[in-house]
Amino acid sequence: MSDLSLILTAVGSIFLLLFLVMKVRLHAVVALILVSMIAGLSSGMSPETITKTIEKGMAGTLGFVAVVVALGAMFGKVMEETGALDRIAHTLLHRFGDKNANWALTFTGFICALPLFFDVAVVLLIGIAFAVVRKGGGSVIKIGIGLLAGIASCQAFLIPAPGPILVASELGADYGYMILFGLLAGIPAMLLGGPIWGSFISKSIHVELPEHAQTDNDTRAGVGIPSFALALGLIALPLIMISLNTLGGRFVQSDSSIAHWLAFIGHPFTAILTACLMAFYLLGVKRGVPNNRIMEICGSALQPAGVIILVTGAGGVFKQVLIDSGVGDALGNYLAGSGLPIVILAFVLAAAVRVIQGSATVAMLTACGLITPMLAPLGLSGAQLAAITIAIGGGSIVLSHVNDSGFWLASRYLGLTEMQTLKTWTVMETIIGTCGAIVAILISLFL
Repeated sequence: MSDLSLILTAVGSIFLLLFLVMKVRLHAVVALILVSMIAGLSSGMSPETITKTIEKGMAGTLGFVAVVVALGAMFGKVMEETGALDRIAHTLLHRFGDKNANWALTFTGFICALPLFFDVAVVLLIGIAFAVVRKGGGSVIKIGIGLLAGIASCQAFLIPAPGPILVASELGADYGYMILFGLLAGIPAMLLGGPIWGSFISKSIHVELPEHAQTDNDTRAGVGIPSFALALGLIALPLIMISLNTLGGRFVQSDSSIAHWLAFIGHPFTAILTACLMAFYLLGVKRGVPNNRIMEICGSALQPAGVIILVTGAGGVFKQVLIDSGVGDALGNYLAGSGLPIVILAFVLAAAVRVIQGSATVAMLTACGLITPMLAPLGLSGAQLAAITIAIGGGSIVLSHVNDSGFWLASRYLGLTEMQTLKTWTVMETIIGTCGAIVAILISLFL
């Protein structure tokens, strides 16, 4: 098929998916897999290849997401049921006030998401947002969007967040400038997309606290409420473990035994499992909560987690079909001859791949691969390459929709319909990405 035909097939598939989910009200898992098959056939893939791609997409996504979401859900539920998250929420509200709680959550997400993948950060921190809503009675939209904006901005622009550091490494960008430009782009982007946009859109969209986030005080485990230090320490534990790997890797040889142990200790699987076990003991066993009660709490956490896992996996199927069908390569070939300035082209490429494929990380790396051959004859400095990296990060998160796992995480965790998610989450992501790109363009004018 021609490049234009592949692009049109992808665009048509996205519109079909939106129609099935939002108008026909077909379940997201069924709609995603059905449209994946239709997109594969329409792009010329053989039936045998399509089935293998579906299996590859599901397995590749769930291999990481299933473990992280399941362990994170149990950890968060134990923290919630034992009052640990309520303690954090109470302290935040006391120090920042009810009116500024969304600002506090935005900066919390921005800082804590540094060493994490997006899905891990959401799973670990979303419970704090729910606890703040329960304690302060604020809007789920206002508080939730504030937290998500902080996480998303960090993941798009700051190193050592996984996406930006991978692109910076591939392009040869200067890490010092990456930190500076990441802050210059990320802070205004998260404030516009989080507290400011969240406060505005929460006036017209209201949702109740999701059922899975409501705690029945009569069934709360434990005696008394944990201290703020203990509650915050348990939240910080997996962040510290993952940070050790990120930071330690800079000072040890990559093939040494120390590096291997740091990679093991700092892997999200190990970090969240350790946090779970510490929570079971410090919030449960040590405080007299029966083991069977802890297991009941864990069991109740897995039901909503299962829905999130399946929808995310189905989104991975759609993404994989679009990747294997050659849409990304077709798009790069089409835009490469447009004559746009290199920073704007980087943003446009990442944004186009993001819209078609869904994954921010895939959009970053695909745009990086497409633009690298164009950089060689330009002789750009490390600072200029850092600005291009920021532009790619901005493009990689705009216009999030139904083929993005983040879209479904926001939808299911906050209890939003698909249309409400488009009006809140999608606009938030677009504000953040566009703001970051504008900052990158302005920086490039002075380099």
